[in-house]
Amino acid sequence: MSSWMPLAAAAGELPDSFFKERTSETLPCQATDRFFCFDWARENIDRYGDPTVQHLRLVALAVLFGFAIAFALALLAHRRRWLQPPLLAATGVLYTIPSVAFFFLLLPFTGRGVDTAVIALTAFNLQIIYRNTIVGLANVPRSVVDAARGMGQTDRQVLWRVEVPLASPEIIAGLRIATVSTVAIATLATLAGGGGLGKPIFEFGISFKTNIIIAGGIAMLMAIAFDAILLASQRLATPWERVARA
Repeated sequence: MSSWMPLAAAAGELPDSFFKERTSETLPCQATDRFFCFDWARENIDRYGDPTVQHLRLVALAVLFGFAIAFALALLAHRRRWLQPPLLAATGVLYTIPSVAFFFLLLPFTGRGVDTAVIALTAFNLQIIYRNTIVGLANVPRSVVDAARGMGQTDRQVLWRVEVPLASPEIIAGLRIATVSTVAIATLATLAGGGGLGKPIFEFGISFKTNIIIAGGIAMLMAIAFDAILLASQRLATPWERVARA
């Protein structure tokens, strides 16, 4: 007699269905190959709340720090043109480092956590914002700058009252690209202990389609929202462009 028979006898007669192989109809949805599990999503959607807030924080900090650093470097290079090539090359080197490798390279120095994630994400923003700012300032018509100086404005006044406002479309365009890119790359921040939407992706498994759709959908909506906000800010900051189009 098989070893399990005494146990079965002690527990009473077991139904025949107990020994039948489970099918896709009886398995939990997450154990099947279904495209989307609505019941699982409804019961577990709250698990994506904290990762979403963490993701927003990572993106906001990285874009803020990246813009501050890149904008300052661009203004410096705009005044001292010989700095433009080396700064472009330096930010380009940082941009070409694979994101996962960058996170791991920082771990021995900054450890696991938000700091490591923010430093890496900030570095990826630098070239995009720096390059667009330099291009925007260079595209300001020379005649407009000369006219402003002819009116008695100082170099500082020309920069902030003429050059930066006229260059703002290119600057904000770079900021939009950097922001959307950061939303995407920040999903890998969980590898460095930074949290974000990458945490549920790896926690629930990349083979679970419902998990990927929910986390990816939240990241996509976040990128669209950030881009819409920046686009609206650009239109508010450049009223002369609306007049020119009209």
